[in-house]
Amino acid sequence: MQRISLTNIAHQHIKEILKPSDVAIDATLGNGHDAVFLMHLVGPSGAVFGFDIQEAAIAATQANSAGITGLTLIHASHALMAEKIPVQHHGHIKAIMFNLGYLPGGDKSIITQTDTTLCALNTAIALLATDGILTVMAYPGHAGGDLETEQIQLWCEQLKPTHFSYQLLHSTLSSAIAPRLFIVRKTH
Repeated sequence: MQRISLTNIAHQHIKEILKPSDVAIDATLGNGHDAVFLMHLVGPSGAVFGFDIQEAAIAATQANSAGITGLTLIHASHALMAEKIPVQHHGHIKAIMFNLGYLPGGDKSIITQTDTTLCALNTAIALLATDGILTVMAYPGHAGGDLETEQIQLWCEQLKPTHFSYQLLHSTLSSAIAPRLFIVRKTH
């Protein structure tokens, strides 16, 4: 069975949407790889806002994004996006990325929580521009990740089909603990 890179697939979908001067959000900074990817797409005339609750994630992102301008790092929960993102960007965000679970190389007991993730997803779709994209990498293989992944799937299924479309991709065909990628597009 061939394993596919869901991160690469998420990046490919975002590359189709995100252009120079656009605004994007990395809702879970981790080590900053997605934030740097987004910054390369929006360029110096664009902006990326990155969120994480862990100082270690902010520091790792600062180290990985040295020399990149236009990246604003916010030490706060992704559930607070609406109040932390300047109002002029509300409804104009072209891409939002979530990579859930725990900080790679960090404290594995600090994980994303289902309730704040669902709150953040509801905020994200309100911030998203029409024709914008939201990607969510979910990991059912760690403690709490199975419930979070299940709830995200239910959340996607309840989106209004007149305003949103979504896809669900797995990294392997049969594993219950395999990572999942949710791709949500705002159509209206």
